[in-house]
Amino acid sequence: MEFMLCRKTITRFMLLLTATLTLIVAGVKGATEFEDRLFNLEKLEMFVDDLPHLPRLRGYHFVNGSLKPRSIQIGMFFKKWKFHRDLPATRVFAYGLSWHTATVPGPTIEAAYGLDTYVTWQNHLPSSHILPWDNTTSPAIPKHGGIPTVVHLHGGIHEPSSDGNADSWFTAGFNETGKKWTKLTTHYVNKQQPGNMWYHDHAAGLTRVNLLAGLLGAYILRHSSIESPLRLPTGREFDRPLIVFDRGFRRDGSIYMNATGNNPQIHPQWQPEYFGDAIIVNGKAWPRLTVQRRKYRFRIINAANARFFRFFFSNGLRFVVIGSDSAYLPKPVRTKSIILAPSEIADVVVDFSKSKTKTAILANNAAYPYPSGDPVTEENSKVMKFIINDESVSDTSTIPKKLIQYPLADVSTSVRTRYIAMFEYLYKEQTPTHLYINGLPYNAPVREFPKIGTSEVWEVINLTEDNHPLHIHLGLFKVLEQTALIDTETEEFKNCMKKKLDAVKCQISKYARGNKTAVTAHERGWKNVFKMMPGHVTKILVRFSYIHSNKSYSFDATQKPGYVYHCHILDHEDNMMMRPFEMVK
Repeated sequence: MEFMLCRKTITRFMLLLTATLTLIVAGVKGATEFEDRLFNLEKLEMFVDDLPHLPRLRGYHFVNGSLKPRSIQIGMFFKKWKFHRDLPATRVFAYGLSWHTATVPGPTIEAAYGLDTYVTWQNHLPSSHILPWDNTTSPAIPKHGGIPTVVHLHGGIHEPSSDGNADSWFTAGFNETGKKWTKLTTHYVNKQQPGNMWYHDHAAGLTRVNLLAGLLGAYILRHSSIESPLRLPTGREFDRPLIVFDRGFRRDGSIYMNATGNNPQIHPQWQPEYFGDAIIVNGKAWPRLTVQRRKYRFRIINAANARFFRFFFSNGLRFVVIGSDSAYLPKPVRTKSIILAPSEIADVVVDFSKSKTKTAILANNAAYPYPSGDPVTEENSKVMKFIINDESVSDTSTIPKKLIQYPLADVSTSVRTRYIAMFEYLYKEQTPTHLYINGLPYNAPVREFPKIGTSEVWEVINLTEDNHPLHIHLGLFKVLEQTALIDTETEEFKNCMKKKLDAVKCQISKYARGNKTAVTAHERGWKNVFKMMPGHVTKILVRFSYIHSNKSYSFDATQKPGYVYHCHILDHEDNMMMRPFEMVK
């Protein structure tokens, strides 16, 4: 722990030193401009904007009274967006059916189980980006200009050609495409378990800047015959996505992103993590929502680049967690707080009739970087405000004792064990330059070939200081255990791994003998992303089939370009903390 705090302190000192030297060179005028370039968030009054209702798009349509598959064209547009009443309009990239209707976040797509949804994602973006991006981290770089984009449906189980591979990017008008680009229209088969997903850009090396610019949105898959009997809160007012992220702003309202890297001699712009102090929910900074004294369902998505959130209510209200990521839990779990890593989703019910106060603040107290970084400030410790209406209301919704029970995860059926090691490489043992999985960059040849219909045990070894949310495309998994590496011998094991890249040869069982951390009750269901604790080995059981039926996929998962798994801290993912895998029969 002492080393972790020391390294973070050194990083902050070096960034401060770089900024100071810049001011000295620039002179007094430059110093004034440097001090004034960020918008003073203390000038923004919290809880003045209403929580927006995001546009909703059906991924199906009615034909002669029957539900049928639907084709949609969704564009990416350059426009301005008001994140706060008193903040100048911000230049953004936004998803929508048209420039006029495009929003940040984009429209919520609602799909129905068993009905195909076809989406043609269209790039209408300008030739240059609104944010700085670093060409030393192997990003997609088109030869003829333009902004590469490709959409990944996070949590979706569908064919490789529709998965949004990082190298399947395309520029405006499809003028130029990546080396693994497949087709114009993505096909979402919607035959997996009902639950929550979200779509976002996934272009190689540009994911962090394209999401910062606004390219993200929610996707809900419904299965009425299974979900209706649960009698959970429903309807536009009582069942709402809450898409949460953080941003920094300049005085003119533009999104602030540091244009100088922490190791500018290696990466001119890349920083290990992006943090902004303004907390945005559904496109508004610190919004407010008037609610009735009844139950509400909130599908909370952490869409931040790097910030973890520990959500809790200021007045002691509790969450009833009914789902985690893209799957329901077998039974509800009541808790006072929820920790969400970037890309994690918590499906919760909140009963405002239990509140003893007329207002409730949804708050956050997660350090950043998580878990050993800086404490929250006044700005990033507040998320949104609920104003509770005292009028009596009728509420026929329920929280059932049982939700949806999927087939049990049986370790004995796993066909093999894989070891996934997370490395961070430092410049002069002080600040990070890049991050690898199993000592390999993203573009190294494929080494993992899971078999369709099988389960595998993955032992994820986190040899870094940070908590890394691991996301696996296609496969769902259950967390089995989290075991600490023995502190006194961690460096010995780490040095062996960097040389041999083989956990078995480095005798992982000799070192993974520390304390075990219990998996939080509401995270024991099926997941597609999980927080890998620093200095720990996290054992997960990965299932490569539909979890609700244990049947094989309804599509050919062996097609090119395959799938990937990666850290979902976007700054890490963009700098090589991602690896490909291909399915086999």
